[in-house]
Amino acid sequence: MLNIGLLLIRLVIGLLFIGHGSQKLFGWFGGYGIKGTGGWMESIGIKPGFAMALMAGLAEFFGGILFAAGLLTSLAGIMIALTMVMAIVKVHGPNGLWSTQNGYEYNLTLFVVAIAVAIAGPGHYSVDAFLF
Repeated sequence: MLNIGLLLIRLVIGLLFIGHGSQKLFGWFGGYGIKGTGGWMESIGIKPGFAMALMAGLAEFFGGILFAAGLLTSLAGIMIALTMVMAIVKVHGPNGLWSTQNGYEYNLTLFVVAIAVAIAGPGHYSVDAFLF
């Protein structure tokens, strides 16, 4: 049952991060693409905005793919966790903990899940388990 639980966690979190990365990179799912996201990042002091949007989008998109597949899971977890650290420090941290106040509660949860799976491993139903 543990392996099924890890699979469910990896799939849901990984697919959500693929979606977030797609918003930043391609403008899909209501996103603004690299240019729009980069402009927003510049407006809140994250510079250079275009490069930072590209890096965040790539980390979320490819981190999500790797995480969902359970391939290089520790690296994928770190990629996801680092994007959440930046979201907490640069965007949500000043608003306090609770998401009802646009705080970092959700980002902290995703950070902990990504790190926990990176430490625990992806489980039996993963590409890592098949390859290694």
